[in-house]
Amino acid sequence: MKPARVLAIETSCDETACAVIENGRALLASTVASQMDIHARYGGVFPEVASRQHVLSIIPVVEQALAGSNVTFREIDAIAVTRGPGLAGSLVVGMNMAKGLALGTGLPIVGVNHLEGHIYSSWIHNAGESVPPEPEFPLMALLVSGGHTELNLMTDHLTYKRLGSTLDDAAGEAFDKVARLLGLSYPGGPSVQKAAENGDPTRFKFPRAKLDNPYDFSFSGLKTAVLYEVNDLKKKSKTLPVEDIAASFQATVVETLFEKTMQAARDYKAKEILVAGGVSANRPLRNIFQSQTEFKVNIPAFTLCTDNAAMIAAAGYYRYALGHVSGLEMDALPTWPLS
Repeated sequence: MKPARVLAIETSCDETACAVIENGRALLASTVASQMDIHARYGGVFPEVASRQHVLSIIPVVEQALAGSNVTFREIDAIAVTRGPGLAGSLVVGMNMAKGLALGTGLPIVGVNHLEGHIYSSWIHNAGESVPPEPEFPLMALLVSGGHTELNLMTDHLTYKRLGSTLDDAAGEAFDKVARLLGLSYPGGPSVQKAAENGDPTRFKFPRAKLDNPYDFSFSGLKTAVLYEVNDLKKKSKTLPVEDIAASFQATVVETLFEKTMQAARDYKAKEILVAGGVSANRPLRNIFQSQTEFKVNIPAFTLCTDNAAMIAAAGYYRYALGHVSGLEMDALPTWPLS
């Protein structure tokens, strides 16, 4: 593929981010302005507040990423931007910034699906460090985040087949809701993981959904089972065993994600497994995948698990290099998975 430097912008939710990547893998700079502390007071992302904060942060973030990469726009070959899915108001800020930069510089603009970006986070390494081998196709990709939980078979660059997805709550969404039930802080993933560290994961036997499609997921019933357990314990005036509930809930989610992914990888004769998305930062999930020896597993660095622009730049590079470039009048977001 042709060499190229791509600058990318990501504003799909509550992170304002910009990054520069060379040849789809070497990360020259990545800047993320987090709004986590702002939204923690609401117990979740407040869309209007998020979009306003993006407006304040977008220009400084882009300037910082350019300065950190030691390149100018004359040395950039394309601009990538997240065009969805995400919060409409947040996406507009990033899209308009990218369009303005493209108009001002004459550079082509590449629209990237946020989920595709998460997948390509496993291709990234820091510039100047040893280059790890690329993930090898066919890949079984587990996308697991606050809004999405799904299994996709990836047979080549930009080529996907969705095998299954969540029928209700995504794994990250379930973590947030259970954290709220247990009185833990937002975001739920890190707070449940921390509480679970001193808990007994075998104390509570929470259910797993039995589904017609073995590659689909469902966490709504699990969340409801936790709710019933919490209410029952409160009625009995017992001290709520937060750590044990958190550990038992987390173990159920992790084992479900692991077992379904492993089965899909076997069934479709995948060479490797890829785990991406915000929940891929969960340590027990990383440990269970990395401890098995049947498949090589690709999991991005912790800094690349949550929303960032480096992953958008990586995916944008492959779309640019393979000729999948949208114009300024970008069409509606295609149905995921893209192909």
